[in-house]
Amino acid sequence: MKPHFKQIVTIIFSIFLLSCNAEENSTPTATNPPVVTPPKTPEPPIASKVNYLALGDSYTIGQSVCATCRFPEQLKTSLATMYSSTVSLKIIATTGWTTSDLISAINSQNLDSNYDLVTLLIGVNNQYQHKNFSVYEKEFPELVNKAIMLAKGDKKNVVVISIPDYSYTPYGQALVGNQSNKISAEITQYNNFAENYCNTNQIAFVSITEITREGLNKPDLVASDGLHPSEVSL
Repeated sequence: MKPHFKQIVTIIFSIFLLSCNAEENSTPTATNPPVVTPPKTPEPPIASKVNYLALGDSYTIGQSVCATCRFPEQLKTSLATMYSSTVSLKIIATTGWTTSDLISAINSQNLDSNYDLVTLLIGVNNQYQHKNFSVYEKEFPELVNKAIMLAKGDKKNVVVISIPDYSYTPYGQALVGNQSNKISAEITQYNNFAENYCNTNQIAFVSITEITREGLNKPDLVASDGLHPSEVSL
C-alpha cells in the first residue's frame, strides 16, 4: 500500500528522530518510505527547542491549502506535540521557483547554520519551464550542500523529498493532454537523479511521487486549483 501524505509527515518525523538518536559514528541510510520504522523515544530526548528550515517551491509553501495544512506546519505540530518541544519553523519557498531561484533566495538571506532539521523539495519548475536538465544536475547537489551547511553541517539532519507528478491532476491533463507520459518520464528522470545522489551521499530521501499519481483516480487528493495536493491529501 502506498503511504499517504499524512504518513509522509510521519516518515520525515521518524527520520528526524532517528538522526537525533544516532551514535556519532553511525551514518544515515537513505531510504524510501515503506522501510522506515518509527523509532522509540530517543535517549536522550530531542532538544527542548528545535529549529526547522523548509526549502522548496509551491509544494513546500502549500499552494491552495491553508497555512497550517502544508507539510512543514504539520511536521512542526507533530514535533511540538509528541515531544513538548518549542519548534521554530522558517520556510524559504515560493510558487514557481526553480533550483536557481531557491539558490538566489538562500544566498540573499543571512541564515544561521543552526537548523536541527532541513527539508528540501525542488525541481518541478525546472521541468515545467523546460530548463536544460544539466541545470538541475549542477544545482541540486549545490542545494543539498547548502542544506547540510545550514543543518549544523550534519547531513543526518537533512531530508530530501521527491518531486510530485503534476500530470496526474486535472490541470496537468489539460496542459499536457496526450503528453502526460512524457511529463512523467521527465519527472522520473529528475527524481532518479536526486535519489541516486542522496543514496550515494547517505542522505535521507523520501519518495512521494507515486502517491501523487493517484490524483486522477482520487480527485479529493487535489486542491481546488486542480494542480496542487489538497488539504485532505496533506
